[in-house]
Amino acid sequence: MAEDKEISKVRVKDLPRNVWAVGFTSFFMDISSEMVINILPLFLSNVLGVQTNIIGLIEGVAEATASILKLFSGWLSDKLGSRKWLAVVGYALSAISKPFFYIANTWGMVAGVRWADRIGKGIRTAPRDALVADSTTKETRGIAFGFNRAMDKAGAMLGLLIAALVVWLTQANTVDLSRNTFQTIVLISLVPAVLAVISLAFGAKDVEVTGQREVPKFSLRSMGRPFNIFLVIVSIFTLGNSSDGFLVLRAQNLGVSVTGILVMLAVFNMVIAIIATPAGSLSDRIGRRRLIIGGWLLYALVYFGFALADSSWQIWLLYLAYGLYFGLAFGTANAMVADLVPENMRGTAYGTYHAVIGLLAFPSSFIAGILWEGMGSWAGFGPSAPFYFGGAMALIAALLMIFWMPKTGKVQKAE
Repeated sequence: MAEDKEISKVRVKDLPRNVWAVGFTSFFMDISSEMVINILPLFLSNVLGVQTNIIGLIEGVAEATASILKLFSGWLSDKLGSRKWLAVVGYALSAISKPFFYIANTWGMVAGVRWADRIGKGIRTAPRDALVADSTTKETRGIAFGFNRAMDKAGAMLGLLIAALVVWLTQANTVDLSRNTFQTIVLISLVPAVLAVISLAFGAKDVEVTGQREVPKFSLRSMGRPFNIFLVIVSIFTLGNSSDGFLVLRAQNLGVSVTGILVMLAVFNMVIAIIATPAGSLSDRIGRRRLIIGGWLLYALVYFGFALADSSWQIWLLYLAYGLYFGLAFGTANAMVADLVPENMRGTAYGTYHAVIGLLAFPSSFIAGILWEGMGSWAGFGPSAPFYFGGAMALIAALLMIFWMPKTGKVQKAE
């Protein structure tokens, strides 16, 4: 009980400088990225005439391309005992790639730029998360990752509102996106991308290693049974967690305009920004497992809702509930990774965790595209099919988390 009281005293303003620096970096980069990435499926579909199975292929390969780098960069940060500059390089690569969206006029060019952006994410993700974990204790890790998720989504909300304003000023409530509107949004996105790199480069510093930190050898066994079980369960969930681009296409399929989609996404991110920090703090008190289970069950209901929806107002409500899932479970899962592994293997563990998610992004998005539209002579099952599949996978993962995942996974001691 005394420990719970101590935990409850932690406030956002008391979080370490590194957590704030990473938070502002996430804020600025998401302003930039969300302006572009959420309308990219519309650009591919409306302007370039690309089919949904190809859009799924682009998104899947984009994540899979970065996956090996996530694993390697996490391990390298453990070996070097340094997280910051690997993360800076990753953010810089994503910033440099964005201007090329402006000149992209084929789906192949769009795919190349998207993949370059995801390579940058692959380089930065594991070192960044390990830096946050290094800068906090187990008792404050949930609120730290929740705060980072909140800043990330606050940036996403602002980016989407800016994009919605540009669309409204340039093409009102037209259902289809125009090339000129897309290019204008790309140009505006460059400013916050640069600010994201500056925030991390000048605001964060590596946490000093006390004593000799053993250079880790990659081994799933050395990361412990609880982490491996968690990884398997997350893999099952991720197989049904296709690109959010399919949610955007589903919204347009039910008649939501481009401006409406952007505002809806902004509200979705606002919900996450409001929920993520208190949810992270709650996970510090009651445990990560409960929040993740609740989040995944909610995800299943939301995806079944997307499958059954037949009007645009239902999509608005479903996006609000989808934001609640993200706020509860996403940052909490990130915090749980650090809880389950030795300190000297955090970077490797985050790299493994994100690599598995990234590798499964390819089959999950490709399966969703095929279920929706088919391939070749096979016509597919229609817009509802990917969401039935995603909801079923989430239910299975939640049940495994209840009955298979150890209820108290103690952190292993670094050797």
